[in-house]
Amino acid sequence: MSSRPPSKPRGLLLVVSSPSGAGKTTLCTRLRSEFPRLGFSVSYTTRPPRPGETDGVEYNFVTPAVFQEMIARDEFAEYAMVHGNMYGTSSQRVADAIEDGHDLLFDIDYQGGHQLRQKFPDDVVLVFILPPSLKELERRLRGRGTDSNEVIERRIRVAREELRHYDEYDYLVMNDEIERSYDALRAVYLSQVHTRQRLAPMAEQVLSGQEQLL
Repeated sequence: MSSRPPSKPRGLLLVVSSPSGAGKTTLCTRLRSEFPRLGFSVSYTTRPPRPGETDGVEYNFVTPAVFQEMIARDEFAEYAMVHGNMYGTSSQRVADAIEDGHDLLFDIDYQGGHQLRQKFPDDVVLVFILPPSLKELERRLRGRGTDSNEVIERRIRVAREELRHYDEYDYLVMNDEIERSYDALRAVYLSQVHTRQRLAPMAEQVLSGQEQLL
């Protein structure tokens, strides 16, 4: 039997995906800033730490051998190879967060979102951030001034593939104007944390006379 108090709502797993350059990071950073209860899921990775990164903060850094051992023990809710490195999410940490009533934000692609939903079908909400157009996406990528033409062209090809999977998501947010786009993402999050399924335990407590609505 769960040790979670009956009045505590179950945690939510919010997956936000998008092609590189669509503005996902800006939107998600703002959402977490407004809602501190929305934690960020810290993945495991075989990628070496970059300057300024801390183990356990940006990622949990492990060796390829350790990562493979975790796969063999079925410890990941989702995992994938990205640009030659492995990334994965701990099933146990996700399950603990749900039980403790903590919401988690995931920055993973459609493959990771699909795997996560298979593991936690009642708790995952999938949101895809759309660029206004591929032409605008390319303009944004070139505007960064950090990538070569070859890298930009590869990102556009990857973006086309990712966009083909839009119909696997629950919500689509067009990021053509930051304020309007953020309002849409914010509305998705708020609507999902107030579903009947998620808040039913609190309603039952009120009915029992043990607690009052705030």
